[in-house]
Amino acid sequence: MSPRRNRPKGAPSASADQSDRSDRYGGWQTSESWQGEAWSVRHVAGASAEGKTYRCPGCAQLIPSAVPHVVAWPEHAGVDDRRHWHKACWNAKDRRTTRVQRSRNAPRF
Repeated sequence: MSPRRNRPKGAPSASADQSDRSDRYGGWQTSESWQGEAWSVRHVAGASAEGKTYRCPGCAQLIPSAVPHVVAWPEHAGVDDRRHWHKACWNAKDRRTTRVQRSRNAPRF
């Protein structure tokens, strides 16, 4: 019996052209307009999001490790301006109020 193939026939090898890194994090990248500005939006698969937790700016809750989410940043900005959002929070960003509403005893982050 021959060993199982890890890649289908015809798949590009690791030494192939690596200029297109859109699937590097298990997702795809698009460009969207929000608040009069162009944003780069990368959809990250859960398997690629291991090791770190992030705080979603839409709901101020933690995004646990290995959970699919969205990374968004203004196109003219640098790496420091990337923000990790829950997919639902990114899709609802226009419907949310500008003020985060918390209960009285909730922690403020």
